[in-house]
Amino acid sequence: MAHAYTPGLKVTKSMNHSVIRMLPIKGEVMVSVGDEVKADQIVAATYMPGDVYPLNMANLLAVPPKDVAGLMLHGEGEKVEEGQPLAQTAGIFGKFKKTYNSPYSGTVETISEVTGQVILRGPDIPVEVKGYMSGKVTEVTPEIGCVVENDIAFIQGIFGIGGETCGTIVFAVTDENQTLQASDIIEPMAGCVVVGGARITVEAIERAREIGVSAIVGGGMDDQDLKNFLGYDLGVAITGSEKKGITVIVTEGFGDIAMAKRTFDLLKSNEGSEASVNGATQIRAGVMRPEIIIPLSASVNDSEENQSAGYLEIGKSLRIIRDPYFGMIGTVKALPPDPHVLGSGSKARVLEVDLNTGESVIVPRANVELIEA
Repeated sequence: MAHAYTPGLKVTKSMNHSVIRMLPIKGEVMVSVGDEVKADQIVAATYMPGDVYPLNMANLLAVPPKDVAGLMLHGEGEKVEEGQPLAQTAGIFGKFKKTYNSPYSGTVETISEVTGQVILRGPDIPVEVKGYMSGKVTEVTPEIGCVVENDIAFIQGIFGIGGETCGTIVFAVTDENQTLQASDIIEPMAGCVVVGGARITVEAIERAREIGVSAIVGGGMDDQDLKNFLGYDLGVAITGSEKKGITVIVTEGFGDIAMAKRTFDLLKSNEGSEASVNGATQIRAGVMRPEIIIPLSASVNDSEENQSAGYLEIGKSLRIIRDPYFGMIGTVKALPPDPHVLGSGSKARVLEVDLNTGESVIVPRANVELIEA
């Protein structure tokens, strides 16, 4: 059998890439086709309706529901500030009035004479969509968003946390085998995408967050360190929405794993360049990988030869994603056509892998992930 198909992570020095930047509801698009935009530039904006706050005013004032409308100090459509009187009873002979102060700022949306309930709508929430990737606007959908396109170097990680960010690529280590320690993170790295080598320690992440680093990229991370940093066990949830003030991406897996030399060298060749980073990860249905996008200069146009994505062939690079060789990098040595009997007694198609350690092993094809060019 000449080749087989398997999912893979893309690591490529040059490709054309487009990103869709879209508002959740209709708003204003601030760019036009042909505009050059920066990663941190706002390209579209809108306002989301504020939070809804129901208030059972009949109970709060101890009056019948039909009387609530007459006791309101602010009618429907009027704004009220937090702590400002919202309703007041008539009292007895003008005395002993009961006043209810608004617990929220917002607008009185409805007053029900049937239930005695008042609905407050909080202030509109501004939503801004940035370019994320520097490039040229190639398409605009009025009131919705745009498409930004550029030639880029592209690296997919295996796991990440934190959302979209950007910054200049700087290195905190000298080679791909070096563990990233807190002492490697220095003040001038604020706002940058910091590249480590092997394991990223939780102390390094905390130090980076403290000085304002945008993102950290490394080979691996201990799962206990991740739990300590987040404050909870992540499980199988979709990541990317964590509000920790920093994005973290590991390129190889969990544990003390060195970054693949090819990935490290690609990042090193772009040191000092701007990078866009997104840690969002989903490893089940609808796979989504964390990514590092490095826009290339206009002079770079030697895109890599387009290869058949996902096909296992002799000599192709891959990563093993199951024990006992989890995280190890190698190349395809052979693709036996017949099913192989595994240690469990079941049969599966396998491949022979030459590991970077020099060892040759047999693994099920389902246990590998292609490192795509």
